[in-house]
Amino acid sequence: MCGIAGEVRFDGRMADAGLVARMSETQAARGPDGEGLWQHGRVCFGHRRLRIIDLTDAGSQPMIDSHLGLAMVFNGCIYNYPDLRAELEAAGHRFFSTSDTEVILKGYRQWGEDVVQRLNGMFAFAIHEQDTGRVVLGRDRLGIKPLYYAEAPGTLRFASALPALVKASDVDRDIDPVALHHYMSFHAVVPAPRTILKGVRKLPPATLMVVEPDGTRRERRYWDLSYGPAAGDAGLGFEDWRDRTLAALRRAVERRLVADVPVGVLLSGGVDSSLIVGLLAEAGQTGLNTFSIGFESVGQEKGDEFEYSDIVAEHFATRHHKIQIDSTRALPALKKCIAAMNEPMVSHDAIGFFLLSEEVSKEVKVVQSGQGADEVFAGYHWYPPLMDTAANDAASAYARVFCDRDADEIARTLDPRFLNGGTDHARAFIAEHFDKPGADRAIDKALRLDTQIMLVDDPVKRVDNMTMAWGLEARVPFLDHELVEMAAAMPAEHKVPEGGKYALKEAARQVIPAAVIDRPKGYFPVPALKYLQGDYLALVRDAVTSQAARERGLFQRDYVDTLLADPQAHITPLRGSKLWQIGLLELWLQTHLG
Repeated sequence: MCGIAGEVRFDGRMADAGLVARMSETQAARGPDGEGLWQHGRVCFGHRRLRIIDLTDAGSQPMIDSHLGLAMVFNGCIYNYPDLRAELEAAGHRFFSTSDTEVILKGYRQWGEDVVQRLNGMFAFAIHEQDTGRVVLGRDRLGIKPLYYAEAPGTLRFASALPALVKASDVDRDIDPVALHHYMSFHAVVPAPRTILKGVRKLPPATLMVVEPDGTRRERRYWDLSYGPAAGDAGLGFEDWRDRTLAALRRAVERRLVADVPVGVLLSGGVDSSLIVGLLAEAGQTGLNTFSIGFESVGQEKGDEFEYSDIVAEHFATRHHKIQIDSTRALPALKKCIAAMNEPMVSHDAIGFFLLSEEVSKEVKVVQSGQGADEVFAGYHWYPPLMDTAANDAASAYARVFCDRDADEIARTLDPRFLNGGTDHARAFIAEHFDKPGADRAIDKALRLDTQIMLVDDPVKRVDNMTMAWGLEARVPFLDHELVEMAAAMPAEHKVPEGGKYALKEAARQVIPAAVIDRPKGYFPVPALKYLQGDYLALVRDAVTSQAARERGLFQRDYVDTLLADPQAHITPLRGSKLWQIGLLELWLQTHLG
């Protein structure tokens, strides 16, 4: 797990090694254990290292294989790298390290671009071919690892973190109007390739970008999801799918133990993270470090779920760490949390993950986490109604329960210069995605969108950014691509009953206490941010009424004043604060752009 950066020039000039070094330094938290810089004429790669696999200097990056004529920077972890290494050794390759990085490098020489089809893991990488001058950028199937890029005259730059790219003075920092619509309506999700800034883009998940020496490039999507029964599945009953679920998750959890350092678990107290703990215990892990966090309650809304995480920790005799955060600590940390965001993320639990990661990083370097289960196994409240929704009404039904604002409210929210003739970009995107082949039922269309789009740019991005802010690697077994493919083939009737995740919950009964399964669905609550009271409200008020915000002019003043007058009266369908959404964007822009 690391931070990567680079510049590729097409105008005959040398790459700017000083700029790449500054970009890498911006990402120092992602890789506190080492740094490296490599330049070959018009190409320069930078790297910050977090030592997880092959703790020696042999695993350092940028990794150069002069015999193969390849150079590479890589962020992530390849869980099946020992098997791939054995296959490559049998093909005649010789290794100078024990790292997964070198496996990708030699795998690329052996299999070319198709190496990505063989990788089980999370990754973002850049490979330079010395003989052709070609540079290949790649991102994992479900976008677990970030990869941003920016174009300027005669150059292409890339990095693991968006703020690293704005270190260059020639990046267009203007707000992307379409991205702003997505942010304000699609629950702050800005689908790839857009970001909130016009001049910065992100490589979509499951995509390779091949950049030629003259600057021409092509993109190739190498993986996709198809929903509905696969060949041979017709005779499977519920028990078969339940058992398949447990077997696939067991493999996914065991794969994510590969490391040369201990692996812990972020234990929220929900069924997802609890099941991970149970499967690790089943696999023979003892003295497992587990971590839970809690905040102060506000009114009747609790700020922790310790009663459930305690059950799991006691049942499996883990070394459990309960971290209680009061508002005096959370508020000062909020600015650091925002600084760690690659893009503005409104979910209240970002600060929770940030503070949790700070404490966890004092004990371990790697954790497994339960993100993705709700999207993969239909755990959200908007899924059951879609079971009876006609396919031609699916997009509208989904938008009604998921989107934060409709077109009329957007028109009252944004300054007229961002309204683009009244186009509802978020709903248009949803409709376009729902119309793609590969999912026929309304419920499957929604699950596919949430797994391939929302999941990537909300919970997965949030966990990556907040853990990596403290040099902590988070692994997400529910996003093992083989498990995701299995779940996509499972009939929705086995997912949505009993409040969702039915097959997963029934599989979990074989492993974890029923009290953790038969409970109301929980969240990672941070009530003070949801309701914006006291100092939190003052922070947001200062941001949205600041001179910088007025000069930027993104929002209509009367709308902002309405939200400020009664923040608790303006909550999105997904229980978020509309004022916090605006305030967070302003705070993020002020932090990263000034």
